[in-house]
Amino acid sequence: MSDRRPVLVVGSGGREHALAVALARNAPVVVVPGNPGMASTAHAFPISVSDLDPTAHDVQLVVIGPEAPLVDGLADQLRGLGRVVLGPGADGAQLEGSKTFMKELLDAAHVPTAGFGTFTSVAEALEFLETMSPPYVIKTDGLASGKGVLVTDDVAEARDDVIDKLMGESFGAAGRRIVIEEGLTGIECSLLALCDGKRVFALTPAQDFKRLMDGDLGPNTGGMGAYTPMPSIRPEEVASLVATTIQPLVSAFIDLGIDYRGVLYAGLMLTSSGPKVLEFNARFGDPETEVLLPLLQGNLVELFTKIGNGELEDVQPATGAAVCVVLAAPGYPEAPRGGMPISGLGPDGQLANPREGVTVFHSGTVRPDPEGPFLVKGGRVLAVTAVGASLREARTRVYDAVAQIHFDGMQYRTDIALEAAQREELG
Repeated sequence: MSDRRPVLVVGSGGREHALAVALARNAPVVVVPGNPGMASTAHAFPISVSDLDPTAHDVQLVVIGPEAPLVDGLADQLRGLGRVVLGPGADGAQLEGSKTFMKELLDAAHVPTAGFGTFTSVAEALEFLETMSPPYVIKTDGLASGKGVLVTDDVAEARDDVIDKLMGESFGAAGRRIVIEEGLTGIECSLLALCDGKRVFALTPAQDFKRLMDGDLGPNTGGMGAYTPMPSIRPEEVASLVATTIQPLVSAFIDLGIDYRGVLYAGLMLTSSGPKVLEFNARFGDPETEVLLPLLQGNLVELFTKIGNGELEDVQPATGAAVCVVLAAPGYPEAPRGGMPISGLGPDGQLANPREGVTVFHSGTVRPDPEGPFLVKGGRVLAVTAVGASLREARTRVYDAVAQIHFDGMQYRTDIALEAAQREELG
Protein backbone atom coordinates (compact mmCIF):
# COMPACT_ATOMS: atom_id res chain seq x y z
CA MET A 1 0.00 0.00 0.00
CA SER A 2 1.35 3.45 -0.90
CA ASP A 3 2.31 5.91 1.85
CA ARG A 4 -0.58 8.36 2.24
CA ARG A 5 1.10 10.53 4.85
CA PRO A 6 1.32 14.13 3.66
CA VAL A 7 4.27 15.87 2.08
CA LEU A 8 5.32 19.13 3.76
CA VAL A 9 6.35 22.01 1.47
CA VAL A 10 8.10 24.95 3.13
CA GLY A 11 7.52 28.36 1.54
CA SER A 12 4.82 30.70 0.32
CA GLY A 13 5.45 31.73 -3.30
CA GLY A 14 4.74 30.62 -6.82
CA ARG A 15 7.57 28.08 -6.66
CA GLU A 16 5.99 26.42 -3.61
CA HIS A 17 2.55 26.52 -5.23
CA ALA A 18 4.01 24.71 -8.26
CA LEU A 19 5.67 22.16 -5.96
CA ALA A 20 2.38 21.60 -4.12
CA VAL A 21 0.45 21.06 -7.36
CA ALA A 22 3.03 18.59 -8.69
CA LEU A 23 3.31 16.64 -5.43
CA ALA A 24 -0.46 16.57 -4.86
CA ARG A 25 -0.79 14.21 -7.81
CA ASN A 26 0.53 11.45 -5.53
CA ALA A 27 0.07 12.50 -1.90
CA PRO A 28 -1.72 14.98 0.36
CA VAL A 29 0.25 18.21 0.75
CA VAL A 30 0.61 20.68 3.60
CA VAL A 31 2.42 24.00 3.17
CA VAL A 32 4.04 26.30 5.73
CA PRO A 33 3.21 29.15 5.53
CA GLY A 34 1.62 28.83 2.08
CA ASN A 35 -0.73 31.40 0.58
CA PRO A 36 -4.50 31.65 -0.06
CA GLY A 37 -4.20 30.57 -3.70
CA MET A 38 -3.00 27.12 -2.67
CA ALA A 39 -6.19 26.23 -0.78
CA SER A 40 -7.64 24.02 -3.51
CA THR A 41 -4.40 21.98 -3.66
CA ALA A 42 -2.90 21.92 -0.18
CA HIS A 43 -3.60 22.71 3.45
CA ALA A 44 -1.70 25.85 4.39
CA PHE A 45 -0.55 26.66 7.92
CA PRO A 46 -0.03 30.46 7.94
CA ILE A 47 2.81 30.55 10.45
CA SER A 48 6.35 31.77 9.93
CA VAL A 49 8.95 29.21 8.96
CA SER A 50 10.86 30.04 12.13
CA ASP A 51 7.83 28.88 14.15
CA LEU A 52 7.61 25.55 12.32
CA ASP A 53 7.43 22.60 14.71
CA PRO A 54 9.05 19.70 12.82
CA THR A 55 7.37 17.19 15.13
CA ALA A 56 3.84 18.55 14.64
CA HIS A 57 3.10 16.65 11.43
CA ASP A 58 3.70 13.00 10.58
CA VAL A 59 5.00 13.60 7.06
CA GLN A 60 6.76 11.28 4.64
CA LEU A 61 8.82 14.00 2.96
CA VAL A 62 9.77 17.66 3.43
CA VAL A 63 10.54 19.88 0.43
CA ILE A 64 12.17 23.21 1.30
CA GLY A 65 11.52 25.90 -1.30
CA PRO A 66 13.24 29.17 -0.28
CA GLU A 67 16.95 29.72 0.19
CA ALA A 68 16.88 31.43 3.61
CA PRO A 69 15.74 28.40 5.68
CA LEU A 70 18.26 26.21 3.82
CA VAL A 71 21.09 28.60 4.69
CA ASP A 72 19.81 28.66 8.28
CA GLY A 73 20.09 24.86 8.52
CA LEU A 74 16.44 23.77 8.49
CA ALA A 75 17.30 20.65 6.45
CA ASP A 76 19.91 19.64 9.03
CA GLN A 77 17.38 20.07 11.84
CA LEU A 78 14.77 17.98 10.05
CA ARG A 79 17.20 15.20 9.11
CA GLY A 80 18.31 15.11 12.72
CA LEU A 81 14.70 14.23 13.58
CA GLY A 82 14.64 11.42 11.04
CA ARG A 83 12.77 13.27 8.28
CA VAL A 84 13.44 12.70 4.59
CA VAL A 85 14.27 16.10 3.10
CA LEU A 86 14.73 17.52 -0.39
CA GLY A 87 17.17 20.35 0.24
CA PRO A 88 20.83 20.66 1.18
CA GLY A 89 22.19 21.17 4.68
CA ALA A 90 23.65 24.50 5.74
CA ASP A 91 27.10 23.48 4.50
CA GLY A 92 25.88 22.90 0.94
CA ALA A 93 23.52 25.90 1.04
CA GLN A 94 26.57 28.17 1.46
CA LEU A 95 26.65 27.86 -2.32
CA GLU A 96 23.87 30.45 -2.35
CA GLY A 97 24.37 32.01 1.06
CA SER A 98 27.77 33.43 0.10
CA LYS A 99 28.73 34.37 -3.44
CA THR A 100 32.35 34.51 -2.32
CA PHE A 101 32.16 30.89 -1.17
CA MET A 102 30.53 29.95 -4.48
CA LYS A 103 33.10 31.72 -6.66
CA GLU A 104 36.06 30.32 -4.74
CA LEU A 105 34.59 26.81 -4.87
CA LEU A 106 34.02 27.09 -8.63
CA ASP A 107 37.59 28.25 -9.09
CA ALA A 108 38.90 25.30 -7.08
CA ALA A 109 36.70 22.87 -9.03
CA HIS A 110 37.84 24.36 -12.38
CA VAL A 111 34.29 25.31 -13.33
CA PRO A 112 34.35 28.13 -15.91
CA THR A 113 32.97 31.35 -14.45
CA ALA A 114 33.36 35.10 -14.83
CA GLY A 115 36.48 36.76 -13.47
CA PHE A 116 35.79 38.39 -10.11
CA GLY A 117 37.00 40.17 -7.00
CA THR A 118 35.55 40.18 -3.47
CA PHE A 119 35.54 43.34 -1.36
CA THR A 120 34.54 44.81 2.00
CA SER A 121 36.42 48.08 1.44
CA VAL A 122 34.84 50.82 -0.66
CA ALA A 123 38.23 52.19 -1.77
CA GLU A 124 39.54 48.78 -2.88
CA ALA A 125 36.28 47.95 -4.66
CA LEU A 126 36.25 51.24 -6.57
CA GLU A 127 39.90 50.76 -7.52
CA PHE A 128 39.12 47.28 -8.89
CA LEU A 129 36.06 48.63 -10.71
CA GLU A 130 38.27 51.02 -12.66
CA THR A 131 40.14 48.03 -14.12
CA MET A 132 36.92 46.53 -15.50
CA SER A 133 35.14 47.12 -18.79
CA PRO A 134 31.36 47.40 -19.19
CA PRO A 135 29.00 45.81 -18.53
CA TYR A 136 29.73 46.12 -14.81
CA VAL A 137 28.29 43.43 -12.53
CA ILE A 138 27.95 44.17 -8.79
CA LYS A 139 26.51 41.49 -6.46
CA THR A 140 25.77 41.31 -2.77
CA ASP A 141 27.67 38.47 -1.13
CA GLY A 142 24.69 37.39 0.99
CA LEU A 143 21.03 36.64 0.28
CA ALA A 144 18.99 39.42 -1.31
CA SER A 145 15.86 37.61 -2.57
CA GLY A 146 17.22 37.51 -6.12
CA LYS A 147 17.50 41.31 -6.30
CA GLY A 148 21.08 41.96 -5.10
CA VAL A 149 22.62 42.21 -8.57
CA LEU A 150 23.28 45.31 -10.64
CA VAL A 151 24.28 44.97 -14.30
CA THR A 152 25.02 48.30 -15.94
CA ASP A 153 27.10 49.92 -18.67
CA ASP A 154 27.20 53.17 -16.65
CA VAL A 155 30.35 53.31 -14.52
CA ALA A 156 28.89 56.11 -12.36
CA GLU A 157 25.88 53.94 -11.55
CA ALA A 158 28.22 51.04 -10.76
CA ARG A 159 30.26 53.24 -8.39
CA ASP A 160 27.12 54.42 -6.59
CA ASP A 161 25.92 50.83 -6.23
CA VAL A 162 29.26 49.71 -4.77
CA ILE A 163 29.09 52.49 -2.17
CA ASP A 164 25.43 51.89 -1.31
CA LYS A 165 25.96 48.16 -0.83
CA LEU A 166 29.15 48.35 1.18
CA MET A 167 27.77 51.12 3.39
CA GLY A 168 24.70 48.97 4.12
CA GLU A 169 22.31 51.32 2.35
CA SER A 170 20.97 48.80 -0.19
CA PHE A 171 20.80 45.38 1.48
CA GLY A 172 22.06 45.83 5.03
CA ALA A 173 24.43 43.16 6.25
CA ALA A 174 23.90 41.05 3.09
CA GLY A 175 25.59 43.76 1.03
CA ARG A 176 28.53 44.65 3.28
CA ARG A 177 30.67 42.27 1.27
CA ILE A 178 30.32 42.38 -2.50
CA VAL A 179 31.52 40.55 -5.57
CA ILE A 180 32.45 42.54 -8.68
CA GLU A 181 32.38 40.35 -11.76
CA GLU A 182 33.44 40.46 -15.37
CA GLY A 183 30.43 41.15 -17.57
CA LEU A 184 29.60 38.30 -19.93
CA THR A 185 27.59 38.26 -23.14
CA GLY A 186 25.75 35.40 -24.80
CA ILE A 187 22.61 33.35 -24.27
CA GLU A 188 21.45 32.96 -20.66
CA CYS A 189 20.29 29.55 -19.51
CA SER A 190 18.94 28.15 -16.26
CA LEU A 191 20.08 24.55 -15.87
CA LEU A 192 18.56 22.82 -12.84
CA ALA A 193 19.68 19.39 -11.73
CA LEU A 194 18.48 16.97 -9.07
CA CYS A 195 21.33 15.66 -6.90
CA ASP A 196 21.36 12.83 -4.32
CA GLY A 197 24.86 13.56 -3.04
CA LYS A 198 26.61 11.65 -5.83
CA ARG A 199 24.47 11.41 -8.94
CA VAL A 200 22.78 14.20 -10.87
CA PHE A 201 19.89 14.39 -13.31
CA ALA A 202 19.50 17.57 -15.33
CA LEU A 203 16.05 18.98 -16.02
CA THR A 204 15.23 20.62 -19.34
CA PRO A 205 17.14 23.89 -19.81
CA ALA A 206 14.96 26.94 -19.20
CA GLN A 207 15.33 30.66 -19.79
CA ASP A 208 14.37 33.22 -17.16
CA PHE A 209 13.56 36.88 -17.88
CA LYS A 210 15.00 39.08 -15.13
CA ARG A 211 14.32 42.58 -16.44
CA LEU A 212 10.97 44.19 -15.72
CA MET A 213 10.04 45.31 -19.23
CA ASP A 214 9.96 44.00 -22.78
CA GLY A 215 13.26 43.92 -24.61
CA ASP A 216 15.15 43.31 -21.35
CA LEU A 217 14.71 46.91 -20.28
CA GLY A 218 14.08 48.28 -16.81
CA PRO A 219 15.33 47.19 -13.41
CA ASN A 220 16.33 43.69 -12.36
CA THR A 221 13.59 41.65 -10.70
CA GLY A 222 13.14 38.23 -9.16
CA GLY A 223 12.00 37.01 -12.59
CA MET A 224 9.17 38.11 -14.90
CA GLY A 225 8.68 34.83 -16.75
CA ALA A 226 10.34 31.73 -18.12
CA TYR A 227 10.02 29.03 -20.74
CA THR A 228 11.33 25.56 -21.50
CA PRO A 229 12.77 23.91 -23.57
CA MET A 230 15.32 26.21 -25.20
CA PRO A 231 15.50 25.63 -28.98
CA SER A 232 19.05 27.04 -28.96
CA ILE A 233 20.28 24.09 -26.85
CA ARG A 234 20.10 20.65 -28.43
CA PRO A 235 19.25 17.75 -26.09
CA GLU A 236 22.66 16.17 -26.69
CA GLU A 237 24.36 19.40 -25.51
CA VAL A 238 22.83 19.17 -22.03
CA ALA A 239 25.14 16.31 -20.99
CA SER A 240 28.15 18.45 -21.94
CA LEU A 241 26.84 21.38 -19.88
CA VAL A 242 26.37 19.11 -16.87
CA ALA A 243 29.86 17.65 -17.24
CA THR A 244 31.40 21.12 -17.48
CA THR A 245 29.46 23.04 -14.81
CA ILE A 246 27.56 20.79 -12.39
CA GLN A 247 29.38 17.48 -12.04
CA PRO A 248 32.70 19.11 -11.04
CA LEU A 249 30.86 21.01 -8.31
CA VAL A 250 29.31 17.80 -6.97
CA SER A 251 32.79 16.20 -6.94
CA ALA A 252 34.11 19.21 -5.01
CA PHE A 253 31.29 18.80 -2.47
CA ILE A 254 32.20 15.13 -2.02
CA ASP A 255 35.85 16.08 -1.47
CA LEU A 256 34.74 18.57 1.21
CA GLY A 257 32.56 15.98 2.92
CA ILE A 258 29.34 17.82 1.95
CA ASP A 259 26.43 15.45 1.29
CA TYR A 260 24.34 17.59 -1.06
CA ARG A 261 20.79 16.25 -1.52
CA GLY A 262 18.53 18.62 -3.34
CA VAL A 263 18.46 20.89 -6.36
CA LEU A 264 21.47 22.54 -7.98
CA TYR A 265 20.48 25.56 -10.05
CA ALA A 266 23.19 26.73 -12.44
CA GLY A 267 22.66 30.12 -14.01
CA LEU A 268 24.77 29.95 -17.17
CA MET A 269 25.91 32.31 -19.89
CA LEU A 270 26.59 30.50 -23.15
CA THR A 271 29.42 32.68 -24.44
CA SER A 272 31.35 32.45 -27.70
CA SER A 273 34.16 30.79 -25.73
CA GLY A 274 31.90 28.23 -24.04
CA PRO A 275 29.52 28.07 -21.08
CA LYS A 276 30.34 30.07 -17.95
CA VAL A 277 28.55 30.05 -14.61
CA LEU A 278 26.88 33.31 -13.58
CA GLU A 279 25.51 31.93 -10.31
CA PHE A 280 24.61 28.78 -8.45
CA ASN A 281 21.50 28.50 -6.30
CA ALA A 282 20.77 25.79 -3.76
CA ARG A 283 17.08 25.30 -4.57
CA PHE A 284 14.45 25.38 -7.30
CA GLY A 285 14.31 28.68 -9.18
CA ASP A 286 11.29 30.95 -9.42
CA PRO A 287 9.77 31.20 -12.04
CA GLU A 288 11.67 28.26 -13.61
CA THR A 289 9.89 25.82 -11.28
CA GLU A 290 6.56 26.93 -12.71
CA VAL A 291 7.57 25.70 -16.18
CA LEU A 292 9.74 22.70 -15.28
CA LEU A 293 7.48 20.83 -12.85
CA PRO A 294 4.30 20.81 -14.97
CA LEU A 295 6.25 18.89 -17.63
CA LEU A 296 7.91 16.32 -15.34
CA GLN A 297 6.43 12.85 -15.65
CA GLY A 298 6.04 10.15 -13.02
CA ASN A 299 5.58 10.16 -9.26
CA LEU A 300 7.44 13.18 -7.89
CA VAL A 301 6.89 12.15 -4.28
CA GLU A 302 8.80 8.93 -4.94
CA LEU A 303 11.46 10.77 -6.95
CA PHE A 304 12.10 13.42 -4.30
CA THR A 305 12.11 10.77 -1.57
CA LYS A 306 14.78 8.80 -3.43
CA ILE A 307 16.90 11.94 -3.70
CA GLY A 308 16.46 12.65 0.00
CA ASN A 309 17.58 9.09 0.76
CA GLY A 310 20.60 9.34 -1.56
CA GLU A 311 19.13 6.84 -4.01
CA LEU A 312 18.47 8.75 -7.24
CA GLU A 313 17.59 6.46 -10.14
CA ASP A 314 16.70 7.07 -13.76
CA VAL A 315 14.20 9.89 -14.21
CA GLN A 316 11.60 9.98 -16.93
CA PRO A 317 12.49 12.94 -19.20
CA ALA A 318 10.00 15.76 -19.69
CA THR A 319 8.10 16.24 -22.92
CA GLY A 320 6.31 19.21 -24.43
CA ALA A 321 6.82 22.91 -23.72
CA ALA A 322 5.79 25.40 -21.06
CA VAL A 323 5.69 29.20 -20.82
CA CYS A 324 5.19 31.26 -17.65
CA VAL A 325 4.26 34.95 -17.46
CA VAL A 326 4.55 36.77 -14.12
CA LEU A 327 2.00 39.44 -13.22
CA ALA A 328 3.59 41.98 -10.88
CA ALA A 329 2.20 44.66 -8.59
CA PRO A 330 2.36 48.34 -9.50
CA GLY A 331 5.63 49.88 -8.36
CA TYR A 332 7.47 46.55 -8.43
CA PRO A 333 10.38 46.02 -7.86
CA GLU A 334 11.36 49.27 -6.11
CA ALA A 335 8.16 50.10 -4.18
CA PRO A 336 5.36 47.59 -4.86
CA ARG A 337 1.84 48.52 -3.81
CA GLY A 338 -0.99 46.21 -2.79
CA GLY A 339 -4.62 46.00 -1.80
CA MET A 340 -6.17 45.95 -5.29
CA PRO A 341 -8.81 43.28 -6.10
CA ILE A 342 -7.91 40.78 -8.83
CA SER A 343 -10.54 40.00 -11.45
CA GLY A 344 -10.65 36.95 -13.68
CA LEU A 345 -10.06 34.35 -10.96
CA GLY A 346 -12.59 31.88 -9.61
CA PRO A 347 -13.08 30.92 -5.94
CA ASP A 348 -10.31 28.31 -6.25
CA GLY A 349 -7.77 30.93 -7.41
CA GLN A 350 -7.64 29.56 -10.94
CA LEU A 351 -9.06 31.17 -14.07
CA ALA A 352 -12.77 31.91 -13.75
CA ASN A 353 -13.05 30.65 -17.33
CA PRO A 354 -10.55 27.74 -17.37
CA ARG A 355 -8.32 27.17 -20.38
CA GLU A 356 -6.70 23.90 -21.42
CA GLY A 357 -3.18 23.48 -20.12
CA VAL A 358 -3.22 26.63 -17.96
CA THR A 359 -2.42 26.85 -14.23
CA VAL A 360 -2.31 30.04 -12.14
CA PHE A 361 0.33 29.89 -9.42
CA HIS A 362 -0.07 32.41 -6.59
CA SER A 363 2.93 34.32 -5.27
CA GLY A 364 1.76 37.58 -3.73
CA THR A 365 -1.97 37.37 -3.05
CA VAL A 366 -4.14 37.69 0.06
CA ARG A 367 -7.79 36.90 0.67
CA PRO A 368 -9.07 38.60 3.83
CA ASP A 369 -12.63 37.44 3.16
CA PRO A 370 -12.77 33.68 2.36
CA GLU A 371 -15.83 34.40 0.22
CA GLY A 372 -14.40 37.51 -1.39
CA PRO A 373 -11.90 38.23 -4.16
CA PHE A 374 -8.19 37.65 -4.07
CA LEU A 375 -6.25 40.88 -3.47
CA VAL A 376 -2.76 41.98 -4.48
CA LYS A 377 -0.33 41.62 -1.59
CA GLY A 378 2.65 43.01 -3.51
CA GLY A 379 5.75 42.03 -5.47
CA ARG A 380 5.21 39.26 -7.96
CA VAL A 381 1.51 38.49 -7.64
CA LEU A 382 0.69 35.61 -9.99
CA ALA A 383 2.69 33.29 -12.23
CA VAL A 384 0.49 32.13 -15.11
CA THR A 385 1.79 28.97 -16.80
CA ALA A 386 0.59 27.15 -19.89
CA VAL A 387 1.85 23.87 -21.31
CA GLY A 388 1.54 22.71 -24.89
CA ALA A 389 3.04 20.49 -27.56
CA SER A 390 5.20 23.42 -28.71
CA LEU A 391 6.39 26.77 -27.40
CA ARG A 392 4.08 28.48 -29.84
CA GLU A 393 1.05 26.61 -28.48
CA ALA A 394 2.07 27.18 -24.85
CA ARG A 395 2.74 30.86 -25.52
CA THR A 396 -0.63 31.39 -27.21
CA ARG A 397 -2.39 29.71 -24.31
CA VAL A 398 -0.58 31.66 -21.60
CA TYR A 399 -1.22 35.10 -23.10
CA ASP A 400 -4.85 34.18 -23.72
CA ALA A 401 -5.06 33.40 -20.00
CA VAL A 402 -3.24 36.58 -18.96
CA ALA A 403 -5.78 38.62 -20.93
CA GLN A 404 -8.51 37.33 -18.59
CA ILE A 405 -6.82 38.63 -15.43
CA HIS A 406 -6.73 42.24 -14.28
CA PHE A 407 -5.80 44.39 -11.31
CA ASP A 408 -5.01 48.10 -11.24
CA GLY A 409 -1.40 48.78 -12.19
CA MET A 410 -0.71 45.20 -13.31
CA GLN A 411 2.73 44.83 -14.89
CA TYR A 412 3.86 42.01 -17.17
CA ARG A 413 6.06 41.36 -20.17
CA THR A 414 4.58 40.59 -23.57
CA ASP A 415 7.74 39.05 -25.06
CA ILE A 416 8.26 35.94 -22.92
CA ALA A 417 9.42 33.11 -25.23
CA LEU A 418 8.72 35.20 -28.33
CA GLU A 419 12.13 34.72 -29.98
CA ALA A 420 12.29 31.09 -28.85
CA ALA A 421 8.92 30.29 -30.41
CA GLN A 422 10.05 31.89 -33.66
CA ARG A 423 13.31 29.94 -33.56
CA GLU A 424 11.40 26.72 -32.85
CA GLU A 425 9.31 27.21 -35.97
CA LEU A 426 12.45 27.74 -38.07
CA GLY A 427 13.78 24.43 -36.78
